[in-house]
Amino acid sequence: MPVIAEIEDLRRLYQRRTPRMFYDYAESGSWSEQTFRDNTTDFAHLRLRQRVAKDMSNRSVRSTMIAEDVAMPVALAPVGLTGMQCADGEIKAARAAEKFGVPFTLSTLSICSIEDVAEHTSRPFWFQVYTLKDEEFMRRLFDRARAAQCSAIVITLDLQLLGQRHKDLRNGLSAPPKLTLKSVADMMTKLRWGLGMLGTKRRFFGNVVGHAKGVTDPASLSAWTAEAFDETLDWKRVAQFRDMWGGKLIIKGILDVEDALAAADLGVDAIVVSNHGGRQLDGAMSSIRMLPQIVDAVGDRVEVHMDSGIRSGQDVLKALSLGARGTYIGRAFTYGLGAMGEAGVTRALEIIRKELDTTMGLCGERDVHDLGPDNLIIPQGFDDPTVRL
Repeated sequence: MPVIAEIEDLRRLYQRRTPRMFYDYAESGSWSEQTFRDNTTDFAHLRLRQRVAKDMSNRSVRSTMIAEDVAMPVALAPVGLTGMQCADGEIKAARAAEKFGVPFTLSTLSICSIEDVAEHTSRPFWFQVYTLKDEEFMRRLFDRARAAQCSAIVITLDLQLLGQRHKDLRNGLSAPPKLTLKSVADMMTKLRWGLGMLGTKRRFFGNVVGHAKGVTDPASLSAWTAEAFDETLDWKRVAQFRDMWGGKLIIKGILDVEDALAAADLGVDAIVVSNHGGRQLDGAMSSIRMLPQIVDAVGDRVEVHMDSGIRSGQDVLKALSLGARGTYIGRAFTYGLGAMGEAGVTRALEIIRKELDTTMGLCGERDVHDLGPDNLIIPQGFDDPTVRL
């Protein structure tokens, strides 16, 4: 087993052990992938302010996200098809998050169902929903989340229609996947992955098949997904979803101050500054560059979280220093899951916590709540979308 010192080590191992179709699904963006790349590279423009001769003992990265205690202000983001990266992937990731003490967010388009994850965990998890047209399905989805004792709902707003991801088209990745000789041959070389998939009964979208009207098998799933997303979505409809749920609510997919203000007006518990990991509107700004102005606009009214581009504990520190109250990792934990299963997710979390803790100390801070803009050297125009860095 190679030494796993950083998230990139997990990514390389993940690439070797997971079929190309599913690796490309995670490690790609839409169109030219400009936003996908900017999400990570824009973090590099933020430099850290080193401080010395300060008491760096007794450090703590513990915090809260929507009033829930967390071992560090990092949640596992909702990732569709996680159970195809590794057999029973959602269950394994949820268990790792629970043991570590951070939130896990289950995607509606997961392979393991809400009930599957609830059965194999003891701590309440978060559940992510899309804005779908099927009213009956949405109401049942919220009922199932309540029955599973989910502590929060995350509504994703930036997927009213699917952004085009060229790699997925070329690989035949759809719902269900269109297998080709090339993709099947590739899968046959991933022995560890294949044995895992042979040993599980969970291979399809567990929250949809058997629950959505007319979706009784994988063949009928494709037609449903093509028509399911609500292109007429507006804030009135989001308010209806809020009322259907009636519990803690997080709105994900905010990248504009006007939208942040509209979300805050709904009285939600948190908003997530996110561009869907660069998988939707290519050419949009990176999340980290849009974060400061959104914090300035609504940070005194609603918890602001940040998603997209985080690959290290230093990235987490930079987001927190710019005002985020919490952060989300998607690809970083997916790398760990595909590389080493549950142990890989745990290792990803350990790496990020260690990097966050060490960097915080070298910046002269002992408590994660004390981080702020003074811990960074911020280039002029960083939070101005009209300035090219």
